[in-house]
Amino acid sequence: MQLLYLDFDFSDEESGRGSFDAMAAVDASRLPALIAEIEAVLQWAGSAWGRAGALEDDGEWDFMLQGVIEPDTPLSVAYDERARAVKLPDPPRGALVTLTLTLSGSTAFCQALREAFELSD
Repeated sequence: MQLLYLDFDFSDEESGRGSFDAMAAVDASRLPALIAEIEAVLQWAGSAWGRAGALEDDGEWDFMLQGVIEPDTPLSVAYDERARAVKLPDPPRGALVTLTLTLSGSTAFCQALREAFELSD
């Protein structure tokens, strides 16, 4: 799947683990498309690698999802792994919403993520 909104930057660690960070800002009318991309990535990770788990507890992968209504109003955003859906309140009409997704994982997870979503370093 090619991603249109999420543009990931990769960082690696000496341990071999790595992380991918993406930030996307859209107006409220484009928010459903951005959310669909985030859900697709997290659904893939959960289906292929199991439940997210803290890397310090030897989890294969983990994630962090954050949001803000610009310029600086925090937005409560979460991914419900059971429902396989991003949950957030409706932003005000015309608002600019920024969502940040960080994925981290093992070397194998990072390589599989690159292949699944055609990511480059």
